[in-house]
Amino acid sequence: MADDDLATLGPTAEPATTPRPLETSDNASGAPKPGGAGSSWLPRIVIAGIVLAALNLRPAVTSLGALLEEVRDGLGMSGTVAGLLTSVPSLCFAVFGFAAPRLARRFGPGAIVCGGMAAIAVGIAVRPFTGGTTGFLAASALALAGIALSNVLMPVVIKSWFPDRVGPMTGLYSMALALGTSLAAAATVPMTSALGGSWQSGLAVWAALAAVAVLPWLAVVRRRSAAAGPPTGGAAPAAEPPVRITSSPTAWALAVFFGLQATAAYITMGWMPQIFRDAGVSAGTAGVLLAVTMAMGVPLSFVLPRVASRMRHQGPLAVGLAACGLAGYAGLWLAPAAGAWAWAVLMGISNCSFPLALTMIGMRSTSSAGVAKLSAFAQSVGYLISIPGPLLVGTLYQHSGGWGLPIALMAGLLVPQMVVGVLAGRDRRIEDEK
Repeated sequence: MADDDLATLGPTAEPATTPRPLETSDNASGAPKPGGAGSSWLPRIVIAGIVLAALNLRPAVTSLGALLEEVRDGLGMSGTVAGLLTSVPSLCFAVFGFAAPRLARRFGPGAIVCGGMAAIAVGIAVRPFTGGTTGFLAASALALAGIALSNVLMPVVIKSWFPDRVGPMTGLYSMALALGTSLAAAATVPMTSALGGSWQSGLAVWAALAAVAVLPWLAVVRRRSAAAGPPTGGAAPAAEPPVRITSSPTAWALAVFFGLQATAAYITMGWMPQIFRDAGVSAGTAGVLLAVTMAMGVPLSFVLPRVASRMRHQGPLAVGLAACGLAGYAGLWLAPAAGAWAWAVLMGISNCSFPLALTMIGMRSTSSAGVAKLSAFAQSVGYLISIPGPLLVGTLYQHSGGWGLPIALMAGLLVPQMVVGVLAGRDRRIEDEK
C-alpha cells in the first residue's frame, strides 16, 4: 500500500488539494477548525457513532457462541466444522482489514464504517434462514466483513478526531465493545426462549441493533459530502515520511500480540459456553458465565486505556493480564463447574488485552496516517495468526473427547503473548524504526 493512500483519512476526507488541519499539532481538539468543513455538533455525532458501532462489533460472534450447540444440531455440523465456524471471524477480519485504509481513502472513513454497519445488519438478519452450512457461513462472512472494516478504522477515527484524547476515547470505544459483547452473550438464550425457542430468531434479532448504528454514520457521510464540494486549489499537504511497516519490530510485536490475544478471545467466545455445558452447567447459566467474562471488559476497557496511555511502557500490563488468563485456564482444567464464576472473572480480565492492544496501536505512531497503516497491519496480520486457534480447539475436542488438551493449548499460548506484549509496550514509534 502506498503511503499517500493514507493521506486523506481525516474526519471530513477533503480532496487531496485541501490542507488537513486535523493532523497538525495546533488543532489538538480533534474538531474541525472554525470556518472549516465541520460543525460543532459533528464531533458529538462521531462519538455516538463510535459507541453504537462498538456495540455491534461482537454480537454476531458471541450470540452464536451462546447457541452453538443448537446451530450445530440444526445445520448438522461436526465439531471440526463448528471449529471452522469459530475461525471465520479471524479470517474475515484479516482479509477485509487490509482493504480498510484504501477504501477509507477513496470513500472516507465514515462512509466505510456506515457501510460496515449495514453489512452487519444484513448478514445477521439473513444467516439463520439460509437453510444450510454454506449459506450460514457466507452470510456470516458478510457481517464479519463489516466488522473487520470498522475494527481497523475505529483507531483511525479516534486518532483523527480526538488526537489529544486517544486513551479516553479508546476506553469509551472499548467499553462499548465489551458491553455489546456481554449483552449478546447474556441475552441471546433468554431472547431465544421469549421468541418461541427458535435459534434462528435468537440470532437474527441482533440485526436491529446494527441497523440503528447506521444512522449517525449516515449523518457524518452526508455532512462530509456537503462539505467536500469542488477542489479549493489550496496547497497540498506536506508529504509524510514513508513508513516501511514490515521493517518495524514494534509493528510485528503488536501484530503477534494482537493475534495471540485474538486467538484467546475467539476461543473463549466460541467455546467457553460449551466447556461449562459439558461440565454440567445449564445452557442459560453457561451463557450468563460468558456474559460475565465479557462484562468484565466494560469497566476495565474504560479504565485500562487511560492507565496505559499514561505509562511509558505498557509491558507490565500485558504480563498481568496474561497471568490472569493462566489462572483462569488452570481453573477450567481442574474444576470447571465448581469455580465457574471465578474462572469467568479471570478470563474476563485476561480478555482486556484487546483494549490494551488498541491503545498501543494509537500510541506507536505520530500521525493518523501512521495509525491507519499500523492498525491495518497489526489487526490483519494478527487475525491471520489467530485463525488456526479455534479450529484446532474444535479438532482436539472432537478427537480427544474432553477439554484437557484444548485448555492446555490455550494456556500455552499465553506465554509468548507475554513476551511480545513486553516488546510491543516499549516507548517507541514506527516512524523512528525506518
